Amino acid sequence: MIRSPRLALTLLALTLAVSGALRLGFGVGEALARAPETDAEEAAAPLDCPAPPIAVVQALADRENRVATRESALEDRLAALDLAEAAIATRLQELEAAEAELREVVTLSDSAAEADLSRLTALYEAMKPADAARLFTAMPPDFAAGFLGRMRPESAALVLAGMEPEAAFTITALIAGRNALAPTE
Repeated sequence: MIRSPRLALTLLALTLAVSGALRLGFGVGEALARAPETDAEEAAAPLDCPAPPIAVVQALADRENRVATRESALEDRLAALDLAEAAIATRLQELEAAEAELREVVTLSDSAAEADLSRLTALYEAMKPADAARLFTAMPPDFAAGFLGRMRPESAALVLAGMEPEAAFTITALIAGRNALAPTE
């Protein structure tokens, strides 16, 4: 008695496989016996095929010519694309170099402008407050607000105190509202 179900299934599968192999083997022998015999000479002899019609030969030749023309055109296009790609790569390198040079010029210009503004601010701070107040009153308010915003608070306060109240208020409002629209988040 078999106690393992796996062993029983394995034996049953093996029995079915042997049975199928035996049935297959009996059919093969019978099929081989019924097959017609062929001579080795007959099998080796080339078949005698008639020549294809001229229209078919001409159509195939025309098609071959069209395919060759297309291949040549594609090869020319690929060569042109390779040249264009090389030119683009060269131009891109030139543009990157020009961009780097422009960045340097902008940085130099920004630093020069900042240096000029710092010198002017120091100049206005060194002036007598009454003289600076007259100058700032004559300037456009947004321009004056830019300089007063850069000055030390003590110097700016003395200059604002020497200005007419309306001009001082306008400049103070401009300084206060400079960053009002800046994002808070």
